[in-house]
Amino acid sequence: MSEWKKQYDKDGYYFPIQAISSEQALGYRKRLEAAEKLVADDPAKKKLMQLQPAAVLDFADELARMPSIVNPVTEILGDDVLLWNATFFIKEPQSDSFISWHQDLKYWGMDDSHEVTAWLALSDVTTATGCMKFVPGSHTLDMVEHIDTFEENNLLSRGQEIAVDVNEDEAVHVQLKPGEMSLHHGKLFHGSSPNSTNDRRIGLALRYISTNMQQTADLKPYAKLVAGKDDYGNFRLLDSPSGVLSEDDVAIAYENIEIQEQFLFAGTNLER
Repeated sequence: MSEWKKQYDKDGYYFPIQAISSEQALGYRKRLEAAEKLVADDPAKKKLMQLQPAAVLDFADELARMPSIVNPVTEILGDDVLLWNATFFIKEPQSDSFISWHQDLKYWGMDDSHEVTAWLALSDVTTATGCMKFVPGSHTLDMVEHIDTFEENNLLSRGQEIAVDVNEDEAVHVQLKPGEMSLHHGKLFHGSSPNSTNDRRIGLALRYISTNMQQTADLKPYAKLVAGKDDYGNFRLLDSPSGVLSEDDVAIAYENIEIQEQFLFAGTNLER
C-alpha cells in the first residue's frame, strides 16, 4: 500500500496531488469563464453549469475522466468507478459565500460509503480565498445529526450543518495551487470560509463511487463510467457532452437535477 493511501485511510483525506499543470489549470479556467460569458444573461444556465458541469461542458467531462485524477481514485475505490456527480464551487472576490461543517454522504441517498471526492483547484486556494477545512479522522464516525439552515450565503443545497460542536483548532486547511487536488471521504467533517481576496476561488468537485453503489430510494440517476466496467446497472450511464451547453445535454442535466433533488431535499417542505 502506498504511503499516501495509508494517510488517506487514517485521516480521511490526502493532499496535495498534482493532477494537472498550473498552465493547464489556467487554460481550463479560461474555458470555464468563456462559457460563463456565453450565458451571462441567463442565470439559470449559469447555475446549471455549476451544478452539472460534467453533463453540459465538454472540458469538465474531460477533467473527470483524466487518468491523473481517476487513477488515485481507483486506488481507493477499486478498478470499477463511476462519476456520480460534479460541481463547480466558486467564491467570487470579497464574497460572503461559505460552506458549513457537514458530511457529504448525509443527504446523497446512498446505500454505502464507497465514495471519494476529488477537489481540483483552478485558482489559488488559500485560507484567505476560503479553502476547505478538514477534521482528521472524522470519517471513522457514523453519520451525525445535521440541521438545515437554508442560509442565503451557504453554498450547500440546504445549508446543512453538523449539529455537534466542531473544534476549529483541530481543522486542517486544504491550501492548493492551481492544478493540485485533494481527495476526501464522504463522511469526513469539512467546510470552508468566505473569500476575502480580490480573485475568484474556483474548484471542481468530482464525486466518484464504486459501481456497486446505488441510491436507497427507487431512483436511477445518471452517472458516467470513468474506469473499468459496470456489472450492476444501478445508474443510467451517460456519454460525454457534445460541446458546451448543447440542447440535448442541457435537457439531460435538468432531468438529472430533478431526480437528485428527490433525495437531496428529502424531508423538507421547501418550495425549491
